[in-house]
Amino acid sequence: MSGGDRVARRAVVRGRVQGVFFRQATVDRARRLGVGGWVRNTAQGTVEIHAEGEADAVDALLRFARSGPRGAEVERVEVDDAQPEGLQDFDVR
Repeated sequence: MSGGDRVARRAVVRGRVQGVFFRQATVDRARRLGVGGWVRNTAQGTVEIHAEGEADAVDALLRFARSGPRGAEVERVEVDDAQPEGLQDFDVR
């Protein structure tokens, strides 16, 4: 798949990922990369990410999620393909 192909992926980030500015750091990175989608905390203590855009940019965002911002302790990131929602901007939900 070339970097120009559009993809959508859903990720669940596990570990110490709430209360460490993970969502805002993800928004900032996604916007710099030109990735659309959203990020949200879940009741289970995880962070869920829906990212769509060029494959290379989405992959770069998911690489960032594997370490997160300073203070985060990512244990695991589970990634699945997702249905594109046609999102251009990236926000916190």
